[in-house]
Amino acid sequence: MNPILILSGKGKTGRRVAAQLDAREVPYRLASRSSEQRFDWYDESTWAPTIAGAETAYLAPPVGPTGLAQAGKFIQQADGLRRLVLLSGRGVGSPGRDFAVYDGQLELENVAKASGLDWTIVQPAWFAQGFSEDFLRYHVLAGEIRLSAGTGAEAWIDTNDVGDVMTTALLDESYVGQTLTISGPRTLTMTEIADELTAATGRPIGYVDLEPEAHVAELIEQGLIQEDADAVRDLFAVIRNHRSEYVSDGVEQVLGRPARDFTDWARETAKTGVWSV
Repeated sequence: MNPILILSGKGKTGRRVAAQLDAREVPYRLASRSSEQRFDWYDESTWAPTIAGAETAYLAPPVGPTGLAQAGKFIQQADGLRRLVLLSGRGVGSPGRDFAVYDGQLELENVAKASGLDWTIVQPAWFAQGFSEDFLRYHVLAGEIRLSAGTGAEAWIDTNDVGDVMTTALLDESYVGQTLTISGPRTLTMTEIADELTAATGRPIGYVDLEPEAHVAELIEQGLIQEDADAVRDLFAVIRNHRSEYVSDGVEQVLGRPARDFTDWARETAKTGVWSV
C-alpha cells in the first residue's frame, strides 16, 4: 500500500498515529516544516509535492481561524488523495453549539464532506496531555492553572486514546462517511483537575479562574498573537458556559474498551518526571 500521509506529524496526535502505524508495520510519511519533503500550511508551493504518492492522509489542522482556512484550501487542492481522516473538535456542528469558535472548524468539516474524498471526522474532547505536553504544563509546574474556564467541566481524553481511534479510522474503511465523537469517561472541572494533579504530583496545585479578557492578556504576554489568544479564550468559553459537560462513548464504540480515566493518566504521567521541579 502507498504510505499514509500524516500532516502535522510531529504534533500530539500525529506522533501517536505514527507509533500505532509502526506497531502494525504500516508504511507512512510524516509531513512538517522539518521533514525531508518540507510541508508548511502557509506555503502552498509545498502542498502538491507533499501529497505526491499518497492516497490516504491524516490531517490535524493548525490552530486559529487562519490555520483552519488554510487547511480547507489544502483539502480543496488535494489532487491524488482518495481518503482523509480529519481531526476536529467535540461539539462542532451539534445543535445549540453556537459559539463563534466553532465556525472555522465547522467550515473545515463541510469542506471535507464536499471534497469528494472518502472522509472520516474525529471530534475529541480536550486532551489531557495539554497539561503535560503543551502550554498548560507550565501552569502545573508553577502550581497555578490560570484559565478562563469558570466552574465548567470537560470530559478530558487521553491523547493515546485519540491516536488509537485515529489509526483505526485510517485503516478501517467501514468508518468512511462517519463522524466519531470521543471523550474521557467522566467530566472534571478545573478545580477537580487541580486536585487530581495535586494528588499525582504530591505538590499543591490550584486553579485561578481568570476573566476572559484577562486570560487573553496573559496569553499575549506569553507570546501568542491576538488571533490565537482570542481563539484559546473562545475555546475555554465553551467550558465556562457549561457546554462540554457530557461524555461521548466513541472510544468504546471504536476500540471495544473504555476510555482511560484522567486519574490513571495523571498518575502514570507523573512517574515520567514531566512535572518534576
